Amino acid sequence: MPKLKKISGEEAIRALVRLGFIRIRQRGSHVILKKQTNVEYIGCVVPLHKELKIGTLLGILKQAKIDPEDFSKLL
Repeated sequence: MPKLKKISGEEAIRALVRLGFIRIRQRGSHVILKKQTNVEYIGCVVPLHKELKIGTLLGILKQAKIDPEDFSKLL
């Protein structure tokens, strides 16, 4: 598995939008994104920090049901 690098919240949002997520709303420094699949809605919350820690990024990818390897290819 390739090592994830630290990225900003905006960079994470741009990559998630490329994967089909739509920016629904924002409350404070947290942005809520959703994606509709054939079976369900998938949602995730991304904080708008200058630098996301690796654990936070992995949590976002787990919410979004995205493989970290696929995500790192988009960066």
